[in-house]
Amino acid sequence: MILKMEDVITRIPSGGVTSPKGFCAGAAAAGIKMKASGRLDLAVLSAGEPVPVAAIYTKNRVKAAPVLVSRQRTATGRAAAVIVNSGCANASTGAAGMEDAIAMATMAAELLHHDPENVLVASTGVIGVRLPMDRIAEGVTRLGCSEEGGADFARAIMTTDTVPKEYAVSAGGFTIGGCCKGSGMIHPDMATMLAFLTTDAPVEQGLLQAALQKAADVSFNMVTVDTDTSTNDMVFLFANGKAGGETIAAGSERAELFQRALDEVCVHLAKAIARDGEGATRRIEVIVRGAASEAEARRAARTIAASPLVKTAVHGADPNWGRILAAAGRSQADLDPDTCYIEIGGVCVYKGGTPYPFEKKEVSDYLRNDEVIIVVDLNLGEGTATAWGCDLSREYVTINADYTT
Repeated sequence: MILKMEDVITRIPSGGVTSPKGFCAGAAAAGIKMKASGRLDLAVLSAGEPVPVAAIYTKNRVKAAPVLVSRQRTATGRAAAVIVNSGCANASTGAAGMEDAIAMATMAAELLHHDPENVLVASTGVIGVRLPMDRIAEGVTRLGCSEEGGADFARAIMTTDTVPKEYAVSAGGFTIGGCCKGSGMIHPDMATMLAFLTTDAPVEQGLLQAALQKAADVSFNMVTVDTDTSTNDMVFLFANGKAGGETIAAGSERAELFQRALDEVCVHLAKAIARDGEGATRRIEVIVRGAASEAEARRAARTIAASPLVKTAVHGADPNWGRILAAAGRSQADLDPDTCYIEIGGVCVYKGGTPYPFEKKEVSDYLRNDEVIIVVDLNLGEGTATAWGCDLSREYVTINADYTT
């Protein structure tokens, strides 16, 4: 297959959520992060008017107020903007928390001249704490919204993240950009994970939702830090159509290109979350192939990447392949130990039901690299999947042992 020039997906240097035409963003330090005074912690992102929107939310049965409010509003398939705070999850705060989430969205609507019902809200931080609405009200007055505000937006949504996570690509005359936050409480089932995606492509809302779900399934739903799924996880994708041209419909060639571009953005962001896991010193990539189905491959890959024993073995540079095999076995994916094949860093360590001779020092040295790749071939079918995680270090325990104190 020969790709046309317009079908090539190109990364935009320093690109982010405001790279697509027509989007603006802004951020302010509102004092929500009490332990990090002066840091940006309140932000807005606007499409300028109500546009098609797709959304995915946490499946945790404990859902934060912003999740409940935004889920109700995105049911219409359209939205104009989102306001986000970090430092407080506004989760498990009862009726008052719902009122605060609605009030926060209303403040942003007034600032941006939108109907409040078209403004979404997202929060991340500590569970069980009320939002400091007086600080938020004052912070909103200092937000602003510009095409240059994407980088500040990405920084404002961070909690224990050590770096902002942004990415954007162009393809076929349109642009897709995005940013996310996530470092701990990461094991999406749709982590504390928020992701905001934008595109100037003209996309049917139905296709937009389906494309986002497909992209999430190969990206955000395949990243894990600590197996904890948050009360606040959400992913939004706004499409304002400013790139012009015919509306992209399901089944078209442009729909395929749009999906590939969206996948690339989401996978890049998901991998950035894994590398920035709390206390992480290495990113782990688990590739499972030869599974009975793609679903089976995904199940095995996520289980291996999430295994505390695999994660600690990587952290200690211990080539203990038995932990990998055991994790695959408990994943409930179809598996026959006699047909399994495992390699670490390109070195075979297990094959045909027995250990395969290898130099332990060679593999141990490899496990000290920043990026560690583990391949498991089940030899049962054509299913393949990739999951991303990180090692489990002492620093992770330190960060989470005194998170609120």
